[in-house]
Amino acid sequence: MSEQKLAAELRTEFGKGFARRARAAGQIPAVIYGHGAEPIHVNLPGRSTTLAVRTPNALLSLDINGEDHLALVKDIQRDPIKQIIEHIDLLTVRKGEKVTVDVPVHVTGEVAPGAIANQEAVTVSLEAEATHLPTAVEVSIEGREAGAHVHASDLVLPGGVALLSDPETLIVNISEEAPAVEEEEAAAAETEEAPAAE
Repeated sequence: MSEQKLAAELRTEFGKGFARRARAAGQIPAVIYGHGAEPIHVNLPGRSTTLAVRTPNALLSLDINGEDHLALVKDIQRDPIKQIIEHIDLLTVRKGEKVTVDVPVHVTGEVAPGAIANQEAVTVSLEAEATHLPTAVEVSIEGREAGAHVHASDLVLPGGVALLSDPETLIVNISEEAPAVEEEEAAAAETEEAPAAE
C-alpha cells in the first residue's frame, strides 16, 4: 500500500465549537497517538483526506510544520446522517514496524451448479509491516461444491503477513441451494391447473 502524502496543521484549540469551525473551513480534526508520545492534535485537508481514507487501514505521510509523520488510520467518526467525516484517530508508526490490522476478505469466482456460498466472516486480523499492509485478501470459490468450507487458515497471504485470527474461523460456507424455489414453482403450477370456480 502506498502512503498518501498530506499537509497537516497543528491544532491548539479544542472543543466542539472549534471542531465545527474547522469542518466548516474544509478541514478534518484528527489526533495522532502512539509510541508513548504525547498525542498530537492536527487539522487535515478535508477533500484529500476523505479520498485517502477510502482505503481500509490507509497509511498517511503527514507534513506537520516541515516534520514528516507516518500514521495509520485507526478510527473514523462520521456524522450518522450526512456521513461526512467528523474526526480521525491516527496511530503513529515507523517503517519496518509490525502492526495489527483488520483486513476485508473478498470472495471471487462462482460455486458449482446447485451450490450456494455464504460469507461468514468479512474481515480477518493480520500482522504486517506498517508500510506494506494488504488492502484486502482474496479467496476463490470457483467450482467448489456443497459441503466445502473455506477457513482463515486456507487464505493465501502476501509474504511477510501473518494471520492473527483463529485459523479455524469459517470464512465461506458452501451449501446446497435451498429447494424453496422449486416448491414455489410446484405450488404455482398446481394453482394454474386447478379448475376455475364457477
